[in-house]
Amino acid sequence: MLIKKAADIRPSEITSKENYLNRRQFMQAAAMAGGTMVAGEALPAIIPDERRAKLEGVVPSRFSTDETTNSYEDITTYNNYYEFGVRKEDPYRNSQRFEPRPWSIEVSGNAEVTGSFALEDFVKPHTLEERIYRLRCVEAWSMVIPWVGISLADVIKKFKPLASAKYVVFETLLDPDRMPGQRSRSLRWPYVEGLTIAEATNPLPILAVGVYGEVLPNQNGAPLRLIVPWKYGFKSIKGIVRMHFTDQQPRTSWDLAAPHEYGFYANVNPKVAHPRWSQARERRIGAEQGSGLQSLFAAKKQATVLFNGYGEHVAHLYTGLDLKKNY
Repeated sequence: MLIKKAADIRPSEITSKENYLNRRQFMQAAAMAGGTMVAGEALPAIIPDERRAKLEGVVPSRFSTDETTNSYEDITTYNNYYEFGVRKEDPYRNSQRFEPRPWSIEVSGNAEVTGSFALEDFVKPHTLEERIYRLRCVEAWSMVIPWVGISLADVIKKFKPLASAKYVVFETLLDPDRMPGQRSRSLRWPYVEGLTIAEATNPLPILAVGVYGEVLPNQNGAPLRLIVPWKYGFKSIKGIVRMHFTDQQPRTSWDLAAPHEYGFYANVNPKVAHPRWSQARERRIGAEQGSGLQSLFAAKKQATVLFNGYGEHVAHLYTGLDLKKNY
């Protein structure tokens, strides 16, 4: 089935790539004029309540790719977010009435600082960065997305994990009344994901609060989601309400649902095939005319790159680890 352009999205509401790039170039020039790109005094991270509100004080990141970004429409109408349905168009269609504020995040486990924190307090001490990252999904499609978020490593330092904290576990909101996909048995709810403490404190992962310089839409995981660019997309958990430090490797949602298909590490690896398809090649959404599934099948396949192309930053995390056994 082809995904058509949503009828209730006005063309004027879709940020053009030209306007977006012009705005980004202006921010880069302003940052360089001030003598820094992301260093210096941290800016207060303030997240507006209004949908599609502009995020202020965003600075570009040195970790961004220079690849062409996908359109706002691609990014916000073709999503995996099982809490709102299993089809790619379901998250957009079923999340519009979801209200992501007020919001709080519970921090627990093996850390010196724990408790419940309002979203505003959770993100305020940190600088908002724009990071243009490739996102690779296990279904063999990919996008390039201009996320806005805060460094996960900086957040973790704030809570001072103990030496016994070997893993960080994340949970999504459990609310079947507002998240209709949770009424199904497609997964065990709430959605759970995790990283090793070394992965979580690597400079690459972020907790995203926006995209294209605007507040994160519901269908993309508002108000807070994880982005781990060298792993398959299912590791980037959405709608986070809990962060837990533990000495035990967690059983994550897809590991519980299909352990022979989805391992804990989920590193992008063209040499490890999914049991039902190869991961050696991928299709880039938006690479040709069209959007959604139309674009997916029109785009030419390209070779999948180990660690999604971020090997220089993360390969050392897996020294001595069998990446086929620990898939």
